Amino acid sequence: MIPLAVLVAALAANGALAADAAPAPVAKSRAAKAERAPRAPAAVPTSAAELPAGQVAYQVLLAEIALRRGYGDLALSVYAELALRSRDPQVLARAIEVAGFARRMDLAHELAQLWVETEPESVTARQTLVGVLIVLNRLDDLVPHLSKLLEQDKDNLGDNLSRLNRMLVRQPDKSAVLRLVQRVTQPYQSVAEAHFAVAQAALAAGDRPLAQESVRRAQELRPEWEMPVLLEAQIVSAEAPAKVVPLLERYLSRHPNAKDVRLHLARAYVGDKRFSDASAEFRRLLRDFPNSVEVVYPVAILALQQNDLDTAETQLKHLLELEFGDRNLVNYYLGQVMEARNNEAAAIDYYGQVGLSEPFLNARNRQAMLLARAGKLDEARQVLQQTATMHPTERVALGQSEAQLLRDAKRYAEALEVLERLLKSNPGNAELLYDSALVADRLDKVALVEERLRQVIALQPENAHAYNALGYTFAERNMRLDEARELVARALALLPDDAFIIDSMGWVLYRQGDLAGALIQLQKAYGLRQDPEIAAHMGEVLWGLGRQDEARRVLREAARKDPDNEALAAAVKKFQP
Repeated sequence: MIPLAVLVAALAANGALAADAAPAPVAKSRAAKAERAPRAPAAVPTSAAELPAGQVAYQVLLAEIALRRGYGDLALSVYAELALRSRDPQVLARAIEVAGFARRMDLAHELAQLWVETEPESVTARQTLVGVLIVLNRLDDLVPHLSKLLEQDKDNLGDNLSRLNRMLVRQPDKSAVLRLVQRVTQPYQSVAEAHFAVAQAALAAGDRPLAQESVRRAQELRPEWEMPVLLEAQIVSAEAPAKVVPLLERYLSRHPNAKDVRLHLARAYVGDKRFSDASAEFRRLLRDFPNSVEVVYPVAILALQQNDLDTAETQLKHLLELEFGDRNLVNYYLGQVMEARNNEAAAIDYYGQVGLSEPFLNARNRQAMLLARAGKLDEARQVLQQTATMHPTERVALGQSEAQLLRDAKRYAEALEVLERLLKSNPGNAELLYDSALVADRLDKVALVEERLRQVIALQPENAHAYNALGYTFAERNMRLDEARELVARALALLPDDAFIIDSMGWVLYRQGDLAGALIQLQKAYGLRQDPEIAAHMGEVLWGLGRQDEARRVLREAARKDPDNEALAAAVKKFQP
């Protein structure tokens, strides 16, 4: 028989498999009947050599065109029939592949069994059958085939044993997986990887004593192998985390060149906040493995966390030289380094190099914020507006960032325009409604403030901040004070220890003339959070109580900490001698 790969290539070269090739006339009529692949009649030939080459070519052509045209059932029917009749390994492989695409795993199983019967010594055939059995969760049927594969490939026995659990990781019955692994590893009790495989399976099945016993046996058989000690550390950490570091330290005292264990120890030191010990281990790792991304990356991140900007920058740039897989993440961290150095131009450049990835949106937000801080607000807005997004929620988040930049620049009308635009496509978004209310407050659009905050309350009846914002809006304008008090009281019932809500209650009481009660609330709020606006309120109440010196002291101290706060500056100016 002509090999399938050669035949398909020849057909493709002659245009027979072109996407616009006309399907065989029988394709549509047969497609409806192709629910199950037909079996070969008893009298038909059963070897590839007995089938006419033209018939094979026609059936392959028919099946491939059917696949291109979207007639998967027909393609599967044709390939299955040809596979059953020819028993050709390439035809069987393609038929199993098509059956897998069609999720006909019962048929894939039947064909894979036939392939193994046809070529009992074929590793590929048996590997295919193993894959099908795993998908079907038929673990008991796996045993003879896994055992045969291990026996056939003695040169790679250790690697194959180590891969056992990875093959079975999606199996839901972990106890059944453990029994399977124990059975297939039984002949290899002198091989460390066999015990390691049992330890992994036992840990997944929740049998910690067996996992511990097996992993130690693996270490005895192959002391220089690092994986067993790392697995033992994982086992120990679940019950006695404090024992992990001594375990790793003991191993390194005997095997000082164990890179993975030393790396794990350094990370464990970080977890225990033993940063100087972690730095020492990372320095040694860098000395011994200067070009290992597994070493350089955590060194860079630890340095960044500890504000060691020189080391962080050096190692992050080294990662770029080493062609680290996630350049976007490295550029994002370099942006953070430059931002911490107050080198905003360099930070903007690095953030701009971050492509679509996990830190992408954060990078664009930081880039825009820095541009705005540099007085380039319109350019910052362009960055946010032109940022590609994968999901509507990301577009909303970018719009909120743009509105915030405009608020910071006191361009409130434009900020409200941005939020109104977002609300047209997201009318029930509580965050947008709340943000628009805050901006409307700055524009003194009280009716709009109330409308938006009541919408938020209707959507989220437990949103304490919405009640508080509406109550404070009324109190600030000295209007509807009884209603303001009810709203803030509702907020306090939901968040009794929120400093800003307590401040609002103090301000409502002040507006109602209860200065003593107001001071109690404001002092409580300021004790929780020394915010400049709370200080401004407290200064005003103290002044109203005739305690002018105390009021000036509170305002002076707060102004030293926050000299640019508008509310505080206004209060200081109002009460200065």
